[in-house]
Amino acid sequence: MKFLHTMIRVGNLEHSIKFYTENFGMKLIRQKDYPGGKFTLAFIGYGEEADNTVIELTHNWETDSYEVGNGFGHFAIGVEDIYAVCDKLREDNVIITREPGPMKHGTTLIAFVKDPDGYSIELIERKEA
Repeated sequence: MKFLHTMIRVGNLEHSIKFYTENFGMKLIRQKDYPGGKFTLAFIGYGEEADNTVIELTHNWETDSYEVGNGFGHFAIGVEDIYAVCDKLREDNVIITREPGPMKHGTTLIAFVKDPDGYSIELIERKEA
């Protein structure tokens, strides 16, 4: 068994692709329109799906926004220098909901940001990221 992907619904597909590729270095792996269903699927990540878990962005053509809900937690992305990453994100007007610093009751450096649709992304400093 293998974990393949996580799917989130997005209101503006181009904006979401740009957010993840420009801010986090992900690549657009593949994208396909489904005219009969009026939706587009785009898969993004750090490598091909055969070797990596990816994010599936689903854009329903007639829906501009979604409520994130309270069941979803967050994505986690490892970064080498959390302070530098947050400085760059701040310059790009990304919303930082928790500034970088040690996690509560621990020493791991973390921060939280929001993507264009309001999904939370946890940044975790890992020197080998």
